[in-house]
Order: sequence, then structure tokens, then C-alpha cells
Amino acid sequence: MFFYWDPTYFLVLIGAVICLIASANVKSTYNRYANHRSMSGITGAEVAQRILHAAGIYDVKVGHVAGNLTDHYNPSTKVLNLSDTVYGSSSVAAIGVAAHECGHAIQHMQGYAPLKFRTAFVPVANIGSTLAWPIIILGVLINSESSQWIINAGIFLFSFAVIFQLLTLPVEFDASKRALFMLENQGILSEREVPHARKVLSAAALTYVASAAAAILQLLRVVILFGGRRRND
Repeated sequence: MFFYWDPTYFLVLIGAVICLIASANVKSTYNRYANHRSMSGITGAEVAQRILHAAGIYDVKVGHVAGNLTDHYNPSTKVLNLSDTVYGSSSVAAIGVAAHECGHAIQHMQGYAPLKFRTAFVPVANIGSTLAWPIIILGVLINSESSQWIINAGIFLFSFAVIFQLLTLPVEFDASKRALFMLENQGILSEREVPHARKVLSAAALTYVASAAAAILQLLRVVILFGGRRRND
């Protein structure tokens, strides 16, 4: 079977370390600039409303969600949720995050192709994540001439989650790019403050890069373990 230590676990450990470093980096970067009150003095919620209206979006509600850095835009309900540390804060960090979520709302309004494709791919990724391991384990347990194609089917399903992580990257990078442009173009942040917001959003973007890298390493491990498996292994 496969419930034992093998060298491929190092791939999982590397992925975990990468994610931990990225997570620690975004938290420290956010906390650093959360102490920098913006010169405009407006809150994350006010920034969101201002950017949305400037983009001609009036049917998106700005909501408040509990937690820290739990901010997100829900295209199905058209609700832009800002976390406790962003909604009522006037810090440069909070304003950057609020603008980033507005970037997603603008992507949705404009029919940004990568966002539409990622959204459509969500059910596929969920099915792959749910069924991949049970199918791989089934193939291992059967251990017959036909077991390899069952295992390969599981690996194929597992790859859907990896593809979803990769599809997320252009969506997130584009949202940050839009956010920085709007913050500067509308004068919400000063010329000195924009680079600070850029550091916050760049650190956040790296968490998605880390997640994609970890997913690729996990897929590589699965391929190494089961991709060329033989009946008598």
C-alpha cells in the first residue's frame, strides 16, 4: 500500500513550507501597512463604494464579514464582503484590499474571460477533488490488469484541482493591477502611498502562487507514486 514514509513526502513538505512562508509574509506585510493611516482618511467600505460607482456598478452590495483577511467578492450574489480589519479601517493596507475586491467586481461586470472560465471550472475542480483519492485507492486495492487505468483516471481528476489553482493566478494578478490603477487614478491614495498598497497586494498574490506550486508538487508526488505502478509493485 502507500501508508508509509517515502521520499516523495518531501514534495508535500516543500509545498507546505512554501505556503507557510507566503502566508506569514502576507500577514506581516498587511500588519505593517495596517498601521499606516491613509491621507484620505476614508474607510475600506467607502473606498469600495467609490470605486464601484466610478466604474458604473450600482448593483453590487458592500457587506461586512467576520474574520481577518476573509475579504471576497461573490459573483453569484453580487456581494463584496470586507473583513473586520478592512471594512471600517482607513489604513493603506485596508484600502488596497478593498480595491482588489472591487477589481473582481469590475472583472465580473466586464465579462473578463479568465474569471468566467475559472468560475465555470469550479464544479469540475470540486468533483475532481472529491473523487480523485477514492478512485486512486480503489485502483490500488483492485490490483488487477485493469487497475492502472482506474488509477490514471484518479490522477486525471486530481489534476483538475491543480488546473483551478493555475486559472486563479491571472484573475488575482489582474484584480490587483486594476486596484492599483483605480487607487492612483482616482486619487484615493497619494503617490507615496500607492507603493505601500502594491506591497500588500503583491504579498497577497504570492499566496496564490504558493498554493499553485504546492498543488503542482502534490500532483507530481501522485504521479510518481501511482502513475507507473505495476500490478506486482
